[in-house]
Amino acid sequence: MGVKTFRPRSPGRRQMTGYDFSEVTKTKPEKSLTAPLQRPAARNNTGMIMVRHKGGGHKRRYRLIDFKRRHDNVPAKVTAIEYDPNRTCRIALLAYANGAKAYIIAPVGLKVGDTVISGTDVDIKPGNTLPLANIPVGTIIHNIELRPGKGGQLCRSAGAEATLVAKLGQYCQVRMPSGEVRQILSVCRASIGQVGNTDNENISLGKAGRARWRGIRPSVRGMAMNPIDHPLGGGEGVGKGHHPVTPWGQPCKGYKTRKNKRTDNMIVKRRK
Repeated sequence: MGVKTFRPRSPGRRQMTGYDFSEVTKTKPEKSLTAPLQRPAARNNTGMIMVRHKGGGHKRRYRLIDFKRRHDNVPAKVTAIEYDPNRTCRIALLAYANGAKAYIIAPVGLKVGDTVISGTDVDIKPGNTLPLANIPVGTIIHNIELRPGKGGQLCRSAGAEATLVAKLGQYCQVRMPSGEVRQILSVCRASIGQVGNTDNENISLGKAGRARWRGIRPSVRGMAMNPIDHPLGGGEGVGKGHHPVTPWGQPCKGYKTRKNKRTDNMIVKRRK
């Protein structure tokens, strides 16, 4: 796995970098594990844009990822490492001993031919899944559950990793990639290892069209708009002294937006 560069034969190619896909072993997905993926362009049922700067992009099919890993004590062999257009990491195709097939997030070090397993008493090796209570303190983990049985929700993007730092009764303390230390129930499951494709942060799109292929539409600075379109718009030349706000007037740099008091007591240390 690595990053490849291009000869600067055009302005778009000059700064562009891409994947070499050396770790990908299968180019077409398992058909039984895919589903249609609609592209509503971030609009609601009335056609109103709910999230800006989204729309278009290449046609995709969704890969059904097994975030729950509930085939306990059934060994599974890794048969392929595949590219997933819907996420930044790679995915691994598993063939279970009972005949089932599933996709999982591919961690660093997982190769074709390796065997992974999930359960309450399994080895601490990349790709295996077990409850936090059975994982040694200091272990690197990913795909972490927040509610027992719901499936992994945390640390699923390329290069993400969390660290199990303490065990306190029915809760475990986990240090998240942001630096936040959070309490999670000990019965919640997590997978061992760091999420693969760590070179994703080194990719430079190089040109605007490559962002459009991903479904990312252009964004315009508020200061370049008219006063009717944005609170920062208008003025002769570049206006200074504005506080950064959204188009609807809410502060957007350093302003706390978290309002979930129900889980405030789960945060041991804030990310800042």
